[in-house]
Amino acid sequence: MLVFLGPLMLSNVLQSLSQTANSVYLGRLLGLRSLAAVSAIFPLLFLLVSFLIGLGSGASVLIGQAFGARDLAKVKTIAGTTLALAIILGALVGAIGAAFAEPLLRLLATPADVLPISLSYARVTFALMPLLFVYLTYTTFVRGVGDTRMPLIVLVLSTALTFGLTPLFILGWLGLPALETNGAAVANGVSTAIATGALLWLLARERSPLAFDRAMLREVRIRPALALAIARIGVPTSLNLVMVSLSEIAVLAFVNRFGSTALAAYGAVNQIASYVQFPAVSIAITASIFGAQAIGAGRKERLGPIVRSAVVLNYVIEGILIVTVYFFSTDIVSLFITSQETIRVAHALIKITLWSYALFGNARVLSGIMVSTGTVIWPTAISIFSIWGVEVPVAYVLMNRLGLDGVWYGYPAAYATGLVLQLGYYYLVWKRKPITRLI
Repeated sequence: MLVFLGPLMLSNVLQSLSQTANSVYLGRLLGLRSLAAVSAIFPLLFLLVSFLIGLGSGASVLIGQAFGARDLAKVKTIAGTTLALAIILGALVGAIGAAFAEPLLRLLATPADVLPISLSYARVTFALMPLLFVYLTYTTFVRGVGDTRMPLIVLVLSTALTFGLTPLFILGWLGLPALETNGAAVANGVSTAIATGALLWLLARERSPLAFDRAMLREVRIRPALALAIARIGVPTSLNLVMVSLSEIAVLAFVNRFGSTALAAYGAVNQIASYVQFPAVSIAITASIFGAQAIGAGRKERLGPIVRSAVVLNYVIEGILIVTVYFFSTDIVSLFITSQETIRVAHALIKITLWSYALFGNARVLSGIMVSTGTVIWPTAISIFSIWGVEVPVAYVLMNRLGLDGVWYGYPAAYATGLVLQLGYYYLVWKRKPITRLI
């Protein structure tokens, strides 16, 4: 599990590092307004990308089970159908996001001093959605067959390109146009395009069953029965992520009431929290893929050891990261922002919320292993309830009593509730159910 998890965690760290580089460049080169403007569209972007993440989740479970059964023809068929869905979805998401970005940003009460910058950045980002969807979908396929090394290689390339290209496009160095805030979005698009090409080249060189050759090209079409099987897992997962992103939009609307300083702090801490959150997500993905392959191979007795190993890894890795961030929180926040008042607000957010990501990771492991067996509805319902039944109401009530700090308390309340409910369903219901292959 560690052999698989190591590259996956590094991949997620590099993804976060790419986003962090954008935030550091924007905050340092262009100032607080630019950083706040990009922070304002983060929940909206996550909302639209949630559909793809759910699609990839459904595909990875089916690919994992097919690969565990050594049915490589089925692996290629699932990949082709999912890729066709991703291309269509990417085009729709890009068009919808670009068309409705302005009313959504206004609905969120985005501060007037950053609204024009946010809107321009959002439109460029959404125009690049089809490319991003293809890239993310293909890396999901590769991980589904147990290879986390290749996605890591292309992410190293993508991250290096992002570091190098972002200031060039922001400031217009080497004869390039000075795109300011939009330069960060353009640099991401160029990096993603090059990384996608590199991934396809590596797959072809290693003669992977996922190589984009003529055989794979023939598989890129919608098969209704298979699309429904993917949707059976993917749609609840997407719904869960949509509800999470909607809750972030609600929280963002709460934060916006306190002005640009609070918004910039929120954006900076989101970057920091991603480094703590992504290892937990990586461990849950690892548990889900291991579980799917075990089911495909007819080794259901391995599910228990997979869960136990993943939970232990979650608390060890998350504990180390959380303690480290607590110890160096002021120095880390100072990488993004220089305003002492904004640093103070960000430090308060970290202190209140960060410890609860260990609970979040435990709940995600339990949910991931249940999803790998096709049990999706109840883990999803529990997650949605913990967000909308706990996080948002707690944030709203405490905001009116404690001010800005009250918003942050919604996160640990939601994660603790989610863990308790997932544990109850896992032990009292799921462990008593029969487990069969989905395909």
